[in-house]
Amino acid sequence: MTSERAGPGPDENTGRGVLADPMPGGAVSRVPLLALCVTEITSWGVLYYAFPVLAPAITRDTGWSTGSITAAFSAGLVVAAIGGVPLGRVLDRHGPRIPMTAGSAAAVLGVLGLAAAPGLAWFVAAWLLAGAAMAAVLYPPAFAALTRYYAPRHVRALTTLTLVAGLASTVFAPLTSALAAHMSWRAVYLVLAALLAATVPLHHFALRRPWPPAAGRRPADNAARDNAARDGTARDAAPGRRKAVVRGSPFLLLTTALTLWSFSMYAVVTNLIPLLTSRGASSAVAAWALGLGGVGQVAGRLGYGALTRRTGVRSRTVCILAGSAVTIAMLAALPGPVPLLVAVAVLVGAMRGIATLLQATAVSDRWGTAAYGSLSGILAAPVTIAGAIAPAAGAGLAAALGGYPAMFAALAAIAALAAAVASGSVPRHAAAPGSPANVSVCDDVS
Repeated sequence: MTSERAGPGPDENTGRGVLADPMPGGAVSRVPLLALCVTEITSWGVLYYAFPVLAPAITRDTGWSTGSITAAFSAGLVVAAIGGVPLGRVLDRHGPRIPMTAGSAAAVLGVLGLAAAPGLAWFVAAWLLAGAAMAAVLYPPAFAALTRYYAPRHVRALTTLTLVAGLASTVFAPLTSALAAHMSWRAVYLVLAALLAATVPLHHFALRRPWPPAAGRRPADNAARDNAARDGTARDAAPGRRKAVVRGSPFLLLTTALTLWSFSMYAVVTNLIPLLTSRGASSAVAAWALGLGGVGQVAGRLGYGALTRRTGVRSRTVCILAGSAVTIAMLAALPGPVPLLVAVAVLVGAMRGIATLLQATAVSDRWGTAAYGSLSGILAAPVTIAGAIAPAAGAGLAAALGGYPAMFAALAAIAALAAAVASGSVPRHAAAPGSPANVSVCDDVS
């Protein structure tokens, strides 16, 4: 097996971060990264984390059941997952400026629709619109933008973005709660819509830089090209090559592994509080444990860059998913004391934070950046759907198994299965430790 770099990035000798475009005098622009940090923390905060805070007030004010409004929210997440597939192809061809700008505008309209909803049907329709907007403004398109703009050092940019966006719940959950203490939930959504409106010009102006061409080249000869197509490792943007990747066993196994992981982890997050309270923690301590899990996410992401330099794609993927399984199993097995359970909850958060970056780099680590948007959209669809159904499915699993400890044990087994499946998710050319994410589009495979 042979694998070669597509060439050094502009900062290969200086150690400075690769940036979206060169500026006069050799300086480089961090504008896209800075803008996306602002828009992602705002979009996640308004479109995702505000709803759990406002849900009780919505139910009290309208009489709509908690199950109904949660189903509307989940339906929006499913729309976001499905919409990511065609959006990925648009990103590959045209870049992020138009879809992310339009998505921001649609998100504002969706939130305004929530605030004005006279009935449940309107409320559901508003969440469906917001879900379509989420496809264009949350992580997947932002990851695609940074991966292409900042390659080959895009891991640094992705880490920065997820560190900032990881604080969305820390910022917007208390902010939403404080607003709700002084105004109705409808007025809160109006205020949040105004904040979200600021992302429209940020996407429009900060992402207007030329869309960089996809890095990489075709195989040197027909035999290598045939091998790449047969192995599902072709790395260029041609539709036939994308189909070869999607139909290849590495991509199918990667998708399966991350979908299983997403289901287990999101079921853990949404059912952590009842598990802890069943083990003797007060509601306040359980809520703090959930919040500290967000701190764990940030801490986990800080070490991802060093992890990528010291591990290969296969070992990194398997170890992260296996680590998730181990920490979930600890929650299932440990009866206490409560401080120890809180510490394990932080570890679970750290594994979740690392796995977010693992998903962000999964495509580029294996197949390069040429078709990153479309491949990531296809990958993200079942992963996001699994996360959307996990909260309700997890609660149902707890009822069927006789309690939350048994449910967490089952989730640990699912995460362990994800780790086992992930062992086959790496094409041969990407298996070596330190394999660069910008290797040639169709490296020779021998």
